[in-house]
Amino acid sequence: MTQTQNGWGEKYPAPAKLNLMLRIVGQRSDGYHLLQTVFQFVDLCDWISFHPAADGRVSLQKPLAGVAEADDLTVRAANLLKAETGCELGVSIAVEKNLPMGGGLGGGSSDAATTLVVLNKLWQLKLSTEKLMTLGLSLGADVPIFVYGHSAWAEGVGEKIEKITVPEQWVVIIKPDCHVNTGEIFSTKELTRNSKSIRIADFVAGQHQNDCIEVVCQRYPSVQSALADLADFSEARLTGTGACVFAQFDSQELADRAYQSLKSKWQVYLAKGINESPLLTKLRMDG
Repeated sequence: MTQTQNGWGEKYPAPAKLNLMLRIVGQRSDGYHLLQTVFQFVDLCDWISFHPAADGRVSLQKPLAGVAEADDLTVRAANLLKAETGCELGVSIAVEKNLPMGGGLGGGSSDAATTLVVLNKLWQLKLSTEKLMTLGLSLGADVPIFVYGHSAWAEGVGEKIEKITVPEQWVVIIKPDCHVNTGEIFSTKELTRNSKSIRIADFVAGQHQNDCIEVVCQRYPSVQSALADLADFSEARLTGTGACVFAQFDSQELADRAYQSLKSKWQVYLAKGINESPLLTKLRMDG
C-alpha cells in the first residue's frame, strides 16, 4: 500500500477564519464572555499531512519555534482523540504554517480541528461531528467552528452555532507587527460587556461592530494604524481580538488595488471569503 492511499500522507487544509462582527452580550459566573459573532472562512490555509507511526506515539515532524511539542494544538488534538477512544495507533504530523500566529485568524484552532477531523477518518474512529466539536471546545473556543466547517452565526462562548450563508467577497487582510493577547483584552476593565443582542437580520442589514476594537486600538497602536490605512479602501474591521484587520471588496480588481497599495508598508494577504471550509470540500470530494 502506498502511503497516500486512504488519505495518509496527503495534505489537508486548515483554513483561516474571520469574525465578520463580534458583540459581547454578557459574562458567565466562570468568567467566560457570552458572545454573538459571525464566522466566515477565507482561502488562506495551513496544510497538514499525517503519516502512520508504528510506535503508537503522536509526534511532530518539525516542532514550531517557541512551542513545546506537547503543547502544540495538533499534538494535543491527536492525543485527545486517543484518550477519548482508546485508540493505540500513532501518527507523525507535518504542518506547513502559512497563517500568522497571534493574528486572530484562528490558525492554531484550525490546525487542531483539521487534526481531529482527519484522524477521526484515518483512524476509523467514527466519532460524530457533534462529538468532535465538543472535544474541540476543550482545546479552544474557536475549534468547534473549524470542525463544523461552514459559515455560521455563533453565540454562547462561540459553541452555539447556526449555519448561515454570507456573500463570498474578496478580502484584504493586514497583519500588524504585534501579537494581541486575547486573555488580556477580555480581562480589561474598559471592555464593553453589555452590548444588546441582535438578530441575524440586523447583521445582514449592516451591524458589523466589534466590541473589542477600542480596547485593542488603545493598547496596540499599530492595529489602529492598520485600520486607518485600510479604511481608505473599504470598511475596515478587526477580526476577533486581532491583531489582524480586514476589509471586504465586491471584486478581485478592487481588492487587488488595495493589496498593491498597502503591501510595501504592511504584511498583507489577498484572499477570498468562502462559506464552506476547504477541508469539508476536500473530504466530500475524496468520498
